[in-house]
Amino acid sequence: MGELEWLGAVRHAESVGNVAALLAEGSGAQRLDLAPRDPDVPLSDLGREQAAATHGWLAGLPKPDLVLVSPYLRTVDTAKAMTDGLDLRMSCDERLRDRELGILDLLTARGVQELHPTEAERRQRLGKFYYRPPGGESWADVALRIRMLLTDLRRDHDGRRVLLVTHDVVVQIIRYLVEDLDEQRLLDLSRAAAIVNTSVSVWARDGAGRLAPQLFNDIAHLRARDTTPTREEGLRAEPV
Repeated sequence: MGELEWLGAVRHAESVGNVAALLAEGSGAQRLDLAPRDPDVPLSDLGREQAAATHGWLAGLPKPDLVLVSPYLRTVDTAKAMTDGLDLRMSCDERLRDRELGILDLLTARGVQELHPTEAERRQRLGKFYYRPPGGESWADVALRIRMLLTDLRRDHDGRRVLLVTHDVVVQIIRYLVEDLDEQRLLDLSRAAAIVNTSVSVWARDGAGRLAPQLFNDIAHLRARDTTPTREEGLRAEPV
């Protein structure tokens, strides 16, 4: 089994779903006011600015050999803005999609407690990593598909540079797998800071031939271009 030379992961830019979630949590609503299905949620106006600002970061790097993108609209549009004019090989991989929430989709933390109290209790007992909502995925389920993806990349792209454009939980899981974390360490880190829209995380092959962290959840490229990070990013509690 080989190893990548460089692995980058970028969370999509702000979407209208992120905005709706902040509004719903802030108002105490049970549900998000959001019409599109999750794969079809577009970027917000601010999100389009963030994605364009991230283009400058990518243009300043040695060119990735491959850009793999979640097939969801918000990730695809982020990737297109980031790579515009850079002549990069880009393709979608459904293993990079967001975590599926099943019956809890579009619910706020309050909505879960009030509409599905049994599920809230089950989640509390099982813990965030292993709890799977009916019709949805646990963090462990996401880890299984991302582990498979990383195995394929290491086999097929040994010594190459790969950029992933994906979602917040997926970035956390990539860190969990690449840095060989345990469940408790992953959960501690995820509580400490949310993955910010268009934040950059990077691992590079070290002298021992392993991927080692260089950046995590970094948004210096937004500040450098006077682009506003997502308002109150990280203050919304994940419903499950």
